[in-house]
Amino acid sequence: MKHARLGSTGLRVSRIGLGCMSYGDPGTGLHRWTLDEDAAAPFFRQAVELGVTFWDTANVYQGGTSEEFVGRAIRRFSRREDIVLATKVSGRMHDGPGGSGLSRRAILEQVDASLRRLGTDYIDVYYLHRFDPETPVEETVATLDTLVRDGKVRYLGASSMGTWQFAKLQHTAVVNGWTTFAAMQDQYNVLKREEERDMIPFCRDQGVGLTPYSPLAKGRATRPWDEQTARSSSDEVARTFDRDADKPVVDAVQAVAEARGLPMAQVALAWVLSKPVVSCPIVGATKPHHLNDAVAALDVELTADEIAALEAPYTAQDNYWW
Repeated sequence: MKHARLGSTGLRVSRIGLGCMSYGDPGTGLHRWTLDEDAAAPFFRQAVELGVTFWDTANVYQGGTSEEFVGRAIRRFSRREDIVLATKVSGRMHDGPGGSGLSRRAILEQVDASLRRLGTDYIDVYYLHRFDPETPVEETVATLDTLVRDGKVRYLGASSMGTWQFAKLQHTAVVNGWTTFAAMQDQYNVLKREEERDMIPFCRDQGVGLTPYSPLAKGRATRPWDEQTARSSSDEVARTFDRDADKPVVDAVQAVAEARGLPMAQVALAWVLSKPVVSCPIVGATKPHHLNDAVAALDVELTADEIAALEAPYTAQDNYWW
């Protein structure tokens, strides 16, 4: 396994991260394709064996059961000190005043709930899952700084928001001498590149490392255009990668993969890994070859011509940070 620093911090993370949204009680969330604990266990074990030690979850994934699975898997297959553990806050956990959002009340309540479910006394990277327009950013960032000073959180991150929103959060931290943000988890892949407009230049300037989710475009960049999967046919988000304009990009991934004699997944992920701002793409694994392909992609070095061929067919989108 290769490693990289998380942005400009001293924290070293595995170059591939394990996305844990796929693991949790299927009856407690929106995603019916998630794996229960017995079915998820082999993937946690495989991650440890491959050296994939950055594990990413969120409090809202399957009603908190993803965090519970992750916490037990760490104790079963690894050691807490060997895992870089990330989770998130802001989504709705209940209807009370501390059940969602980024108020001081909500963050303090939800971080303690996550720590209990994870069975740990600290979180390595704590992400704001979404921007909260109803809470002053000063209240949010001051509370996060308190968590770091109290030792409950080591590093801060944010996810899925506009660049101006992230810049406002970061600026607030800087001018007040509070802990700044070290990571941005946005959607970035060969089929969604809108973050290249503003977010990625901003992160480069600020020393923020990208830990992108959906680096394989919900699997759309891993198979020929006319092939479907159970998730792609039932998941509303996955179907957003079925634009007619996406077909030439998928075809380009297929052409490079066939010329190299590689799976399309390795080529698509190698493209993401080729971007210097990317510290650790987050890969969801529900089949044994998913993590094997992801780790193998670390050794795939695309040529400048191959990168140009993958990027040339792309067309811009309007709604670009989700």
